Amino acid sequence: MPEAIDIKVLHELDGVVEKELNRHLSMAKEWFPHEYVPWGQGRDFAFLGGEDWSPEDSKVSPESREALLVNLLTEDNLPGYHAAIARIMGKEGAWGQWVHRWTAEENRHGIVIRDFLTVTRAIDPVVLERARMQHMEIGYEPDHGDKMLHGLAYVSFQELATRVSHRNTGKASGDALCEQMMQRVAADENLHMIFYRNLIGAAFEVVPNEAMKAVLEVVKGFQMPGYTIDGFLRKSVAIANAGIYDLRLHHDDVLMPVLRKWKVFEMEGLDGEGEKARTELSEFLATLDAAAKKFEERREARRARIAARA
Repeated sequence: MPEAIDIKVLHELDGVVEKELNRHLSMAKEWFPHEYVPWGQGRDFAFLGGEDWSPEDSKVSPESREALLVNLLTEDNLPGYHAAIARIMGKEGAWGQWVHRWTAEENRHGIVIRDFLTVTRAIDPVVLERARMQHMEIGYEPDHGDKMLHGLAYVSFQELATRVSHRNTGKASGDALCEQMMQRVAADENLHMIFYRNLIGAAFEVVPNEAMKAVLEVVKGFQMPGYTIDGFLRKSVAIANAGIYDLRLHHDDVLMPVLRKWKVFEMEGLDGEGEKARTELSEFLATLDAAAKKFEERREARRARIAARA
């Protein structure tokens, strides 16, 4: 059963959802996955008389291969995300229309990335398929359960984190076509982030204290939705060392822009619990900033050692 506060938010934000949905539809650009795939580079695999994948086939860097694998496997779990967001938002009215529109747009991401990686042989398709099966069999359940405020706060950050990761993965690939494709996907993620971010902004006007507490809990416990991927920790370390997505980017380019947009540190009228949550949020961000600085220092030292040996 939805919590009373979630029911209140659901009804209070009806008009906001409709407005944001219309804004999104006016800004979203139609695009076609097949146009971003260099089909002319494709060739048969051994099953059809060709040659199976070999590492020499890949034109992208090892770090970007890890990132592309994680990004695609994350997109693959769309059925789980759809189920989770539908439980939170429902399937009626503008809420339901958004859920279905968002799902359709997200589905394109998995289509275009998989087609691109298969045709260009950027990643071993056998490894990719086995990883997809394993990851999707685990499914997806949000850490925050079906709490609406937590869910909306989470996707506000997660969509922006995905945008940053996609864009930087494309840049790190060293492949102009891959970068173009990932930029197109990232543009969708940015529009999705704006939709969710604006809903939480409106929620702060309706239930400011509850929204502040939800944001605190989400920020402190934030994990990317692909954290259940086999070997995710090792892969995330490689991705962070390559500068594709790390603590500094998470703090500076994901958390802080959204929090500033909500004006969480200038907000007035919070009660004791709301103020307590804001103070704890500020303290956590300071700790995260310090951890990001330490990681950057260690990474630079490691790169210097590697350069010296070379």
